[in-house]
Amino acid sequence: MKRSRLARLAVAAMAVTGLILSGCGDADPPPGGSNGSINVLSVGNPPMQDLKKLTKKYFTAETGIEVNYTLLPENDVRRRMDREFARQAGHYDVASVSAYEVPIYSERGWLAPLDSYVKADKDFDQDDIFPNLVESLTGADGRLYAQPFYGEGSFLAYRKDLFRKEGLSMPANPTWEQVASLAAEIDGTDGTSGICLRGLPGWGQNLTPINTVVNTFGGAWYDMEWNARLTSPEFRKAVRFYVDLVREHGQPNADRMGFLEVLDAFVAGRCAMWYDATVLASSVEADGSAVKGKVGYVPAPHDRTEKAGWLWTWAWGIQKASDNKDAAWEFISWASSKEYQELVGREVGWTSAPAGNRKSLYSNPAYQQAAGAWYRQEYRAATDSADPKNPGVGPRPYTGIGFLGIPEFAVLGTAVSEQIAAAIAGQQSVDKALEKSQDLAQAAAAKYRGE
Repeated sequence: MKRSRLARLAVAAMAVTGLILSGCGDADPPPGGSNGSINVLSVGNPPMQDLKKLTKKYFTAETGIEVNYTLLPENDVRRRMDREFARQAGHYDVASVSAYEVPIYSERGWLAPLDSYVKADKDFDQDDIFPNLVESLTGADGRLYAQPFYGEGSFLAYRKDLFRKEGLSMPANPTWEQVASLAAEIDGTDGTSGICLRGLPGWGQNLTPINTVVNTFGGAWYDMEWNARLTSPEFRKAVRFYVDLVREHGQPNADRMGFLEVLDAFVAGRCAMWYDATVLASSVEADGSAVKGKVGYVPAPHDRTEKAGWLWTWAWGIQKASDNKDAAWEFISWASSKEYQELVGREVGWTSAPAGNRKSLYSNPAYQQAAGAWYRQEYRAATDSADPKNPGVGPRPYTGIGFLGIPEFAVLGTAVSEQIAAAIAGQQSVDKALEKSQDLAQAAAAKYRGE
């Protein structure tokens, strides 16, 4: 690739970053909260929708604090959040930051540290939070910047009824090669796809599971000198494996299906296996699911590593520019509390309780009974995921399992995910997708190489 093209790629990446920070095309957010109200910006996942429904009756009635929610799809909320926090506009007091944003936002001074609030709020019981989530929400300065609303790992779900019908058995700790073999054998049984996997572009969509495959196959995005490694044999093998698996035994139109679409396909009974987030198990076992009671759960498949599951959390952080930090903490303390989990259990159902964040939930008999099909694997995923600091084979200059903990990854990862989605759609080869991605990754890390 010529140097001029590398330069153009770098300029394009910066242009996309500029759009994110400027919020081009987004409506202006609402005015900031007051002493009697706070504004909350959040991804619009089902647990957040339950939270919104319960807030007025239980939180506002007790505290007098009104909560104004802005719930958006994941890609939209990230764009809005990046703009809001970069400007420190103060329109939103609280936002649903993730394990990706917290290290970046805290280093840039965009989040308010929470240590003093935690110390003063004895009822919150910080020791009950899973330590690996606390670590992921702690800045480089050692201060805590967010509290987890829920946490998740990844696991493999499979149809026990179909496996019995075909005389197949699922290993207790499967490898990816075993999964591929099982997908080939069971594909088409009762009209199902052998396995359903995310194919939709997005660094939080198809690239999240793909990165776990890359890690366990021995691949890495960069070597220790920040030279891109997306065309290395290990990286190629991992991506080719994923693309071939979903093309040969996956669901139709996989390149247009993200985690919600794949979940819908599995719940409708169209998939024999499914690799995704533990937090989605409650939807699989919900009333109305065509596969309720028919599903088994095992750890994330692996290859060269012993563990391969990702670690993730949607957490509540306070914008540094907020004028309502005390009220914001009251909201966070309530929304991330044991008491709130119990409230959801009573009002919505224990299978909908935000999970993966507190140890105590897994010793709660009501949750154990309601989540009996999956809570053990959920607990294992929350406590025994791959190591975010060393998730694969050999050293790497970045942290993260399903993502890279660098600011450039939001743009780079999305661009690479689009190339891989095109390979899943059959529009180009895996080799061509990775050659283009290699150039993008090399350009994105130029500053780390001192260029």
